[in-house]
Amino acid sequence: MARTPLSMEPTGWFQVAWCTEIAIGAVHRMKYFGRDMVAWRSASGQVAVFDAYCEHLGAHLGHGGRVDGENLVCPFHGWEWNREGRNVCIPYEDHPNRGRRIRSYPVAERNEAVWIWYDIDGRPPFFEIPDIFTAFGDDRTAADYYPPVPAATLFRPALELHPQYIMENGVDFAHFKFVHKTPFVPEFTRHDFSGPVSYVDFTIAFDAGIAEDEIASGVESINAGLGCSITKSWGMVDNRTMPAVTPVDEFTSDVRFTVWIGRRPGDDAPEPSRYGATMADFVIQQFAADVEIWAHQRYSDPPGLSRKEYRGFTALRAWAAQFYPSHSSYRKADAQ
Repeated sequence: MARTPLSMEPTGWFQVAWCTEIAIGAVHRMKYFGRDMVAWRSASGQVAVFDAYCEHLGAHLGHGGRVDGENLVCPFHGWEWNREGRNVCIPYEDHPNRGRRIRSYPVAERNEAVWIWYDIDGRPPFFEIPDIFTAFGDDRTAADYYPPVPAATLFRPALELHPQYIMENGVDFAHFKFVHKTPFVPEFTRHDFSGPVSYVDFTIAFDAGIAEDEIASGVESINAGLGCSITKSWGMVDNRTMPAVTPVDEFTSDVRFTVWIGRRPGDDAPEPSRYGATMADFVIQQFAADVEIWAHQRYSDPPGLSRKEYRGFTALRAWAAQFYPSHSSYRKADAQ
């Protein structure tokens, strides 16, 4: 088994669902970072994510728990917990138990997805999830794209891979020819790893000798920590994508991929057209080819890099190190 020596508890924002999966009143069971969790949506539409067990006598809130207004009600004794995980009602007592609190996680809904902030030391978020439309500085909005969920998504649960793999893929120019069978040569135009949100851009030429002013396509990527990446493609198929890898336990992660395909002029249908579905399937197939590699990959440290690969990979790995708390950066066991 190709296990990684990297910690499976990095700090950052991680996708745990698509927004439409958690309806008002729903209690959604899940497991991430080795912890059983529940996500639930209150009557006002706000999502909360808790550790799954009631702090009274340990009942699992995802098995029979229910939403009542802005609170989650335990199925065992009816104790009520607000979105911050605090007990606000014991139905057979005059006062709540103010001394007990269920661990809750900072939650954000952005880009059609539900994200939680995870930090092993309990630090609050110190960077934001970029908006897939406003972050690239153009005038495109969601109305210019076919709705991606659920038609243009991929979900692969419990694969033996690490979130850092996808970030390293973003600086790996050489894999395009061999994994994606593409004739073009990516030329990186930006590597910016100066903060917790990094930027990687490249242009695409179908002829290695093409003049710089004749290049008319490329990809821009924004990486917010190790769990959130958004891309904008220009010059070919107008699309924006959002790959997200979230650790489940010590060895596996869930992989999600969301694809926005630009609408054809005059097409304002609420569902993707045949063109939109075809283009989304093509983009998803390309991503799935990467997933197949990652799911069987061994993390090499140090890697045997070529001269041309050295700058991108070393810069990215140095950037990634900030998301691993010092006491949990590496598992004691060697990679198998």
